[in-house]
Amino acid sequence: MRARLDDADLILRIAARGDGVTGDGRHVPGSAPGDRLLPGGGLAKGPNHVAPVCLHFPECGGCQLQQLSDAAYAHYVRDRVAGALAGQGIGADEVAEAHVSPPRTRRRASLRVLRLGKSIHIGFSTQGSHRIIDMHECHVLEPRLFALVAPLRVLFGAMLGKEKAGTIDLALVDQGVDVILSGIAPKGLEQTEAMLDFARDHKLARLMLDGEDGPMTLWEPDPVTITFGALPVAFPPRAFLQATADGEAALLAEVRKGLGEAKIVADLFAGLGTFALSVADDVPGRKIYAAEAARTHVLALQGGGNRLPGRIFPEHRDLFRRPLVPKELDRFDEILLDPPRAGAEEQVKELAASTAARIVYVSCNPPSFARDAKLLVEGGYRLERVKPVGQFRWSTHVELVGTFSRA
Repeated sequence: MRARLDDADLILRIAARGDGVTGDGRHVPGSAPGDRLLPGGGLAKGPNHVAPVCLHFPECGGCQLQQLSDAAYAHYVRDRVAGALAGQGIGADEVAEAHVSPPRTRRRASLRVLRLGKSIHIGFSTQGSHRIIDMHECHVLEPRLFALVAPLRVLFGAMLGKEKAGTIDLALVDQGVDVILSGIAPKGLEQTEAMLDFARDHKLARLMLDGEDGPMTLWEPDPVTITFGALPVAFPPRAFLQATADGEAALLAEVRKGLGEAKIVADLFAGLGTFALSVADDVPGRKIYAAEAARTHVLALQGGGNRLPGRIFPEHRDLFRRPLVPKELDRFDEILLDPPRAGAEEQVKELAASTAARIVYVSCNPPSFARDAKLLVEGGYRLERVKPVGQFRWSTHVELVGTFSRA
């Protein structure tokens, strides 16, 4: 359908990568729905265009959509999911309103470090380049993470070589902040003591240095854990963790809704047990099989599952190379899966041939979810409901939970 003539210069929607799109199909970076492209190339801002909250936007690269009002951003998150499904020629009985995590709730981040002369720059990579905007404020990071940026700048300033680079991985765990540093290593007793003092002074949960031989623990007063439900689980270095506790709760609420009263559940791509351990006690006697390819994650999940004897059954299994087949899948009341961004095409093909009554699919990539959803629909499933979730506030990264039932 062609846009009306008076809509040709009007921004009608936001595309997947964050550009506004006019009625005649032109892409306009930094715009919002309701803005109008002026003849000279300027932009007349509409009611959905707001002032960015951060001085680093848009150069920083951590956010792409701070110019959108809250309502416009929530609509964008929902539209990403609905648009991906439409692109595959399928629909859902219901695409729910999006849940968006509040500012300053991101509990994990990977930052880059670069020495330029006497200055140490710490920040995200600028979109489309390797340039770093030195971070002096951040409206997405949880305050306990951002509070470490300035002292880490001092630490790297004392130890990072000329024109050298490093990385900082931060995660908020049960004991505080877990920190992994690369690009620096203590030289001698004085620098080692300085790093230990840094960890002690800032009450870190753990401090690790990542070198040629992999991460080495320098400081860990107590074993580092992350809790799912009421079960603490060992937290391996750089283990996957949902970006915000708020977003995890939104995903979990939708998973619970989809699983209902199921007694025997398969959790595929189970990770550390984010969902398996959280929902295990929802139904008396519920048993959960949990498949995961990362050995460190399986061992951690097993340790948490041992607190529920005979209820959690982890398996070290690469579901890309060896997906569960219908004969195995048909043993379960319901299937839960949470694959990486590439989706789970091979496993979904087996699911489509199974007799599983319901499937709950958690995804961090609407296009790969829509591709897999089409396979399930073609296999006889109905997509009942999709819940979009925007954990990465002001970014183009969208997550969701889709619930399928046998048609």
